[in-house]
Amino acid sequence: MNIQITNINIRYENNKVAGVQVYFTGNNEDRSINLNGYIPLTAEEYAGNEAIPALTEMVRQRVIDKLLIAGSTAE
Repeated sequence: MNIQITNINIRYENNKVAGVQVYFTGNNEDRSINLNGYIPLTAEEYAGNEAIPALTEMVRQRVIDKLLIAGSTAE
């Protein structure tokens, strides 16, 4: 699955990062599956993971987790 970060929205409170929304698009190789959205991160989760490769991996893992949780409740 190809994940691309399209935007990072950082929310500040009192000149400190309060939260982050990482917007993304994704698709598989033949583009038969497409997805997009955002993953909310806390300031603590974002700290040290500001680089695009790190954020991409975080998004990938969060999407997988959400799909697995949604799949388990659908049964």
